[in-house]
Amino acid sequence: MHEWSQQKLNEVIERKQSALFYLYTPMCGTCQVASKMLAVAEELLPDVTMGKADLNFLPEVAEHFEIESVPCLIMLKEGMPIEKIYAFQSVPYLLDKIKTNQLA
Repeated sequence: MHEWSQQKLNEVIERKQSALFYLYTPMCGTCQVASKMLAVAEELLPDVTMGKADLNFLPEVAEHFEIESVPCLIMLKEGMPIEKIYAFQSVPYLLDKIKTNQLA
């Protein structure tokens, strides 16, 4: 999964693209587990646009999307946030959420 800058996120939103945007912090143990789950999901769903960012470097994103904690997966459909996931639970759970929201 590629690191996204504020500019890349803005491009996805402005182009009204559907994507998954994962926010984490490097010292968060739960984030490390979530990252591994998303890596598996990315392999299984190669056509889904996914990006990630260290929330420490994007405080304006935290404020704009009202992020409560990390890890956080923001599901964007046509550039609009439709759901935020904080409890990743399992890879099958994530795949189901992605498919239910018609992002895959």
